[in-house]
Amino acid sequence: MSLVRVQNFSISLDGFATGEGQSLDTPFGHAGERLHTWIFDTRFGHAMSGERGGSRGTDDAFAVRHDTGIGAEIMGAGKFGPPGCHDDPNWKGWWGPNPPFHTPVFVLTHRPRVSVEMEGGTTFHFLDVSPAEALEAARGAADGQDVRIGGGPTVVRDFLVAGLVDHMHLAQVPIVLGRGVRLWDGLEGLEKDYEIEATSSPSGVTHVTFTRAGV
Repeated sequence: MSLVRVQNFSISLDGFATGEGQSLDTPFGHAGERLHTWIFDTRFGHAMSGERGGSRGTDDAFAVRHDTGIGAEIMGAGKFGPPGCHDDPNWKGWWGPNPPFHTPVFVLTHRPRVSVEMEGGTTFHFLDVSPAEALEAARGAADGQDVRIGGGPTVVRDFLVAGLVDHMHLAQVPIVLGRGVRLWDGLEGLEKDYEIEATSSPSGVTHVTFTRAGV
């Protein structure tokens, strides 16, 4: 069976995966882009922007795994757009006409709408269902490939609580945000269910992987 994966999910030293005050101009609130600079600086990040160059090494080795073997993504309403976006039928996400997913994407929201087909193979589907039901739909669309839980932190936490995540890669970035949305709240004892490895990068990022025993 396909795996359920979290890839390249960045958190601060104090466990926040997004800042406070999300808006159209600040998708990650007061955190800005600081949680994700490590990706942008890599060869993988440069290629995503159509540029050459970028760093190799540890950060790039983890970053390139983001898309490998992924057949569908599940994300929360906050990743798809800022508060109020679901009231605008013309809002189609942050990413322009050709989003970087190139797979079916299932957006968990309490305000479902008609599916939106984009360029490059991305189609957004909007569901008001449980994590298990969303996963069933995503697996049906993934054609045997893995399903990525794309965030935000509330959605990742919900799938962890439900015991549905097989592999998770977190990038702990050396910044302190102080406020926002934390990943770890309510996840006491999570480490008992996973084999955990940590790899430090010269950039200061620590890559932590959680792999369910037997996967």
